[in-house]
Amino acid sequence: MANDEKTRFIFLRSFGGKFFVTEEVYEEETKKISRIRTYEYDHGRCSCPKRLHWKCDADCDICEFHSTGTLSLDAGNSEDGVTLYNSDPKTTLSVEKLVEDRMLLEKLIKRFRELDPDADRILQMWIDDNKTSDRKIARALGRPQRTFADQMKRIRDEFRKIRGY
Repeated sequence: MANDEKTRFIFLRSFGGKFFVTEEVYEEETKKISRIRTYEYDHGRCSCPKRLHWKCDADCDICEFHSTGTLSLDAGNSEDGVTLYNSDPKTTLSVEKLVEDRMLLEKLIKRFRELDPDADRILQMWIDDNKTSDRKIARALGRPQRTFADQMKRIRDEFRKIRGY
């Protein structure tokens, strides 16, 4: 390497230190290492702190921050030491609650179709973009915005009665 070339270093744990490389090699290796670290992190096998990313060489087999990805029921899975075995089962929904919610949803959609002939179009617009405003929907349906907003208010009030609120 000539003295005028810009050099950077790469840390290789398996060889025990830093190695100076050209900028091109550094960029290529850093991209590869970052891709592997991100993949392992997304799959719950890497817990390398951000301040130590410079030490990552993507050699996960010998890394102190790498786990196998399998959890024992007795292994702590959070900072407070809660395990899968003694976690609170109330945080999960029961099958009965899911079925009850599904039946309520079907009842509300059926009533919505009775109250508004364009209910399916409105629902589809909400599904396509959940941030769609009443103004955009009213314009798409060819209704005045204020009229549409009043209709939606009456329908929401009806739904609250059905839900018991």
